[in-house]
Amino acid sequence: MTLFLRTRPGGDPARTRAAAAVAALVTVGAGLGLRAVATGDVAKYGGDALYTLLIFALVILAAPRVTPPRAAGIALAVSWGIEFLQLTGVPAELSRHSVAARLVLGSTFNAPDLFWYAIGAGAGWLLARGRAAPAGKP
Repeated sequence: MTLFLRTRPGGDPARTRAAAAVAALVTVGAGLGLRAVATGDVAKYGGDALYTLLIFALVILAAPRVTPPRAAGIALAVSWGIEFLQLTGVPAELSRHSVAARLVLGSTFNAPDLFWYAIGAGAGWLLARGRAAPAGKP
């Protein structure tokens, strides 16, 4: 992902959006690959981290001038919000009728997921921060 995300103040929004779109696709591919080769906790919790990393990339895609810490915070808030929504039973009901809802909303609250979402948000922040350059620098 470090090869793709380039968030920096004053950067070209179109280029940042394109990089974020590629990063999102790479993240989806990583998630599918993880599910293909891993099982159990590795697949589940790795998928949780990748889920938030995908949201991170989508935040940058939607708002290319957002800073890495803010994108990470938004991604984490969305992930946690969806996880806490699972306490209501609404996602479980929607998941019974739609594979897409199951993939996006999940169905059952699991407290350890909250930790792994934070790992994904932190990874996004670190990866984007590693690529960020001060304004005016190439």
